[in-house]
Amino acid sequence: MSYVVQLFSGPQDDVEEVETEFYDEVTLIDAGDNTTGITCSNCSGDIHVGWFFDLIEEKGEAFGNLDFEVPCCETVVALDSLRFDWPVGFARFEICAMNPSRAKYELDDEELAEVAELVGHPVTQILAHY
Repeated sequence: MSYVVQLFSGPQDDVEEVETEFYDEVTLIDAGDNTTGITCSNCSGDIHVGWFFDLIEEKGEAFGNLDFEVPCCETVVALDSLRFDWPVGFARFEICAMNPSRAKYELDDEELAEVAELVGHPVTQILAHY
């Protein structure tokens, strides 16, 4: 976390807050309003985002199992294999930088690689808008 905080530190208040969260179960880390399209990993068919949001509303954001039947081809696929137009994640841990305002608010590939090395696990950057 201290590395991520350092990336956003500067002469101005470059980030509102950086926090970590640990989850008991695999949990959806979503892109909020950025999520507008989903493609099936099995048939490449379009999946209406309403189906996904209904699933989250019904099941919650924590998952013991990521396998669900998708409406396009009625096949069971893992949610983390679906292709979202904006990245989403399914994780047991997250580092969240709220409202970053540095000139380059996204972490670049080198910075993401450093975070992955520090936590000892591959990471995905989720850009959320609410």
